[in-house]
Amino acid sequence: MSDKGNENQDVDYGPLTPLRGTWSGRDGLDVAPEPDGTERSPYSEIITFTPSGDVTNAETQTLAVVRYHQVVKRLSNGEVFHNQSGYWSWDVESATVIHGFVIPRGVAVVAVGKAQAIEAGWSLSVTASESGAEGAIGQSPFMMSRARTLGFDMTLTVTQDSIAYQQTTLLDIYGRRFEHTDESVLRPTTLSTA
Repeated sequence: MSDKGNENQDVDYGPLTPLRGTWSGRDGLDVAPEPDGTERSPYSEIITFTPSGDVTNAETQTLAVVRYHQVVKRLSNGEVFHNQSGYWSWDVESATVIHGFVIPRGVAVVAVGKAQAIEAGWSLSVTASESGAEGAIGQSPFMMSRARTLGFDMTLTVTQDSIAYQQTTLLDIYGRRFEHTDESVLRPTTLSTA
């Protein structure tokens, strides 16, 4: 893989173009499993998206890449309860989006899908499964045995004025299957001109 790593080159970011910059919100809701039920946590978050140029895979695929970092805090106490880094990539030739990310709990996801133009922006829908049939999920031995991720689905809608997302992570945890959901709306804090 060749990584040119030059964010100033002429790169077609396609549907990833409006992501660039820093976005924040206070309207998030996390619905997570507990041993004896469900926990609902309202949250705030900040996500910074940085255009990162393009990469070439096997000399035949070129991806435009946007790197991001997300920090999520509970509204109840200001505690950080989620910290995630990753990439959104765009393959213009196959019109495919790829969302790859790692969380410190020992889980890595590569979700794959499509982008659809909407009136004021884009809707990006991606999915990953444990089997690897759609995207892929990697996880540590502890997570495999105690809190296994079976699937991941996300729809992110981005316009010039907002980012809204809904995501579902299917878990095998506490002796049952649970659909762990997150949803939020963010507004631009700063927009990059890069």
